[in-house]
Amino acid sequence: MAVIQQTPVGRSDSFHALMDRVSDAAVLDRTVLVVGERGTGKELIASRLHFLSPRWEQVFVPVNCAAYTDAQLDILLFGESFNDGRNDVDGQFVRADGGTLFLNDIDTVSVRLQEKMLQVFEQGVVDPVGNPDTTPVNVRVIAAARGDLRRAVSENHFAQDLLDHLTFDVIPLPPLRDRPDDILALADHFGKKMAATLGADSFAGFTMDALGLLARQPWPGNVRGLRSVVERSVGQAFLSDETLSRPIERLILDPFEGAASLGAAPVSSDSPQEDMPIDETLDFNSRVMTFERGLIDKAMNAHSHHQGKAADALGLSYHAFRGLLRKHGLKK
Repeated sequence: MAVIQQTPVGRSDSFHALMDRVSDAAVLDRTVLVVGERGTGKELIASRLHFLSPRWEQVFVPVNCAAYTDAQLDILLFGESFNDGRNDVDGQFVRADGGTLFLNDIDTVSVRLQEKMLQVFEQGVVDPVGNPDTTPVNVRVIAAARGDLRRAVSENHFAQDLLDHLTFDVIPLPPLRDRPDDILALADHFGKKMAATLGADSFAGFTMDALGLLARQPWPGNVRGLRSVVERSVGQAFLSDETLSRPIERLILDPFEGAASLGAAPVSSDSPQEDMPIDETLDFNSRVMTFERGLIDKAMNAHSHHQGKAADALGLSYHAFRGLLRKHGLKK
């Protein structure tokens, strides 16, 4: 099945720097290790590395290594041969010949299979289960990991030789909490896609209170978590109004605790939206800029212009908050 290329979404400086990094790495026909927390979009970046590469017309084969037992992953990656008349099974290394193989969660692979992977890198061949012969392959490998592979090496859970092969280039993906500029842009993007999927006449976006709540979340699930909240909230709004002609005010942050309605539930006393009217004639980016500036000003005023305390109040790291100050011309 062909993999549909998706376009990453963002507007922050760190997002644009990441896209430049990916574009540069894509043209070099070497391995890349993508590292990041869950939900940061590692497979999306891997597919972009493939589709921007000289191999873009060839196959892109993603494998989630964590989803299989050791024996299953052995057969899936390297194939299996039979001596009883059954047809041999090609592994994903062979399927990806000429193209790109994406090995997600490579930090979960056993040391035994790491040794078999080394054979691919060092000799350009795979060793199918049950077959004494090897099969030559020409594959670009992109790997991804959540954990610290250098620490795994020191604890003898990962082979240093394999890590050396995987790290021609390393691309770290920042968590969403360090990309505050991207939260509202992603929410708008996922909202429009969900509305189109449901067949709604339009998508009026979210109310300013709802946008404020989205902006203040820590998003431990990163982009995947944000997408789930947006899609869930748009879906529930669609059940009440299939046109989605009004901005959505009801966010369902936790499906296990029910819906959190901003219209019914009191907003915390430190809510920075109380006195932030937004000109509805502005376009999306202008509204976001106005909204962000209001958040910054209110947090700074509430904490006597102490940047660290203002960052904490907004649920941002100090580095991310300083980035916002730079963006709005407030950092001297």
